[in-house]
Amino acid sequence: MPRGPKKHLKRVNAPDNWMLDKMTGVFAPKPRAGPHKFRESLPLVVIIRNKLKYALTYREALMILMQRLVTVDTKVRTDLKFPVGFMDVVSIEATQESFRILYNVKGRFQLHRIDSSESSFKLLKVKRAQLGPGGIPFISTHDGRYIRYPHPDIKVNDVVKLNLENGKIEDHVPFAIGNVVMITGGRNLGRVGILHDIEKHPGSADVAHVEDLAHRTFATLSSNVFPLGHGSKPLITLPTGGGVKLTVLEQKR
Repeated sequence: MPRGPKKHLKRVNAPDNWMLDKMTGVFAPKPRAGPHKFRESLPLVVIIRNKLKYALTYREALMILMQRLVTVDTKVRTDLKFPVGFMDVVSIEATQESFRILYNVKGRFQLHRIDSSESSFKLLKVKRAQLGPGGIPFISTHDGRYIRYPHPDIKVNDVVKLNLENGKIEDHVPFAIGNVVMITGGRNLGRVGILHDIEKHPGSADVAHVEDLAHRTFATLSSNVFPLGHGSKPLITLPTGGGVKLTVLEQKR
């Protein structure tokens, strides 16, 4: 038996949020190990070929990347299987386009078009905040970054606004009641609303209660909540609909 992780992925086993058709082939590109988890990422070839339709085949997408025209978070990426995940900024130099990877209210990946001013930063959720070797404080974020000497007010579950040009933290959004948030996991994946309450359950998972713009309330795990901004104003632009999930009848109107 071969050793190590599997390097192949059957198309029918690919994550649903990639929106790949199952009749085009047998296999799908499997993301390499990188800043995002396998089920929470999207290979770069799927973005170029299936989402943006800039290539018809795998080989055409390879030729586009080898011209060093595509950047992820301002860094040139030439690997077709590089994992791109939530909040990443994908820019294409030849077309002067920039996209932020978000979720829509159906839980699928969405390439949200942004302008040049917004493509210079991204939001990062803090996963750890502790002291490293030599007593140096650091935080680790949801995309695998380690940032040393953060502000003492930055805690776990907070969100920091990172300047992609110089790697400095420009702002931070606390995980607090009254702030606008997006859900990044569970049945309410992709919904946006105002955080209303946090139920503390010592020894178990905390539960967050959120109310969207349509005044519908729902509950989810606190670990699924991603703060977007102070109060009701997010730091980033949101896709059409503002993260409000409509019922079947509302969609027909």
